[in-house]
Amino acid sequence: MADIVNPVISACQYRVLIAGGCYGGLSAAINLLEKCDAIDSPISVDVTIVDERDGYYHLIGSPLAMASREYAEKAWVEYKHVKVLQRPNVTFVQGTITNVDCENKTATISERKTQKTRVESYDFFVAATGLRRVWPVVPQALTREAYLMEVGAHCDRVLNSTAPVLVVGGGAVGIEMAAELKYTKPSVQVTLAHSRDKLLSAEPLPDMVKDCAFELAEQAGVEVLLNHRLASSTPTKNADGSLLYEVEFTNGHKMVASEVITAISNSIPASGYLPAAALDSDGYVNVRPTMQLPPGVEGVPNAESHFAVGDMIHWSGIKRCGGALYEGKIAALNIHQIMQQQLHGKEPEFTQLGETPPMIGLAVGKNGISYGSEGMNYGPQVMQLFFEDDLGFRIVWDHLRLGGITA
Repeated sequence: MADIVNPVISACQYRVLIAGGCYGGLSAAINLLEKCDAIDSPISVDVTIVDERDGYYHLIGSPLAMASREYAEKAWVEYKHVKVLQRPNVTFVQGTITNVDCENKTATISERKTQKTRVESYDFFVAATGLRRVWPVVPQALTREAYLMEVGAHCDRVLNSTAPVLVVGGGAVGIEMAAELKYTKPSVQVTLAHSRDKLLSAEPLPDMVKDCAFELAEQAGVEVLLNHRLASSTPTKNADGSLLYEVEFTNGHKMVASEVITAISNSIPASGYLPAAALDSDGYVNVRPTMQLPPGVEGVPNAESHFAVGDMIHWSGIKRCGGALYEGKIAALNIHQIMQQQLHGKEPEFTQLGETPPMIGLAVGKNGISYGSEGMNYGPQVMQLFFEDDLGFRIVWDHLRLGGITA
């Protein structure tokens, strides 16, 4: 009589719940599924990804999405079209996580479609909900359809402006928004106003980087006003009935603008669903180098099963897409190590995140600026290397294999 062959995996062994479906969350999901699919040691895992939006939005492409309807169409992809995650053991839920009970390993999910809440159990939890950013730094719409209407209306206003478009705030977002608008439609007059004497003043970068950003913005055709803090912006009507803004700065300078775009994000970590013991005084999530939440008396229960990645964590360095992608991968690798320990008794070898020095990639029209351990570079070749012609959409899409080969 032939031996009965038992399948290697008969039922789901692990449930992983991921809050946030952008860079860090998707990276965690895809890297974990790849490890669990290993032929020599497969692990059955169900992954649930919860996000407020109905699709993946390429966040760093926002400055171009706000200036180009065509690009805006590309920058938001509904999750049902993210092919790498179209598999039976992956579920997308549009909604928000309102509470995480680390002790009982349950999360309360408020579903957008049903307007109901439910409790989801998990074995591992990954927080990757990033920062709450205001309009127009990022779109506020939660569906692709509403987003295209929101962004399309904005594009119509700025691209058809007769008086200058004023962008307020000379951080990375403001510089890129001003430069992308000018690059997309050179006939539009674009003014960038910043309250300090250097652009990128809030970033721990050397003056040569800040000065280079200023020079490239001006080369791109953007009028840059330093030491200009906005005092007031008063709506008024033009002779033809169109809306204008009478703008005054605290130094007494006045101007008229067709649009006033506030590019000062004042971002807040979207971490309210996590225990207070896991957060610092500003709401950022304290993590270990393994991406796990802090343990011990002052930490959270079952800290070894709870991870956080991306912009919401308290860590050194400038918040970047590349950092979030790498942190998501670290979380995935370490979750897999714990699974291997629990299933096969293997001593875990954890991947750890080192201290991150200041580094940045900045798109300024046709030129890019990069700064890191090897110093500063700038020019069209830097733009091509870091962003190509779509503010990095293809680079990230292909890095995560979102359009192909199942994870």
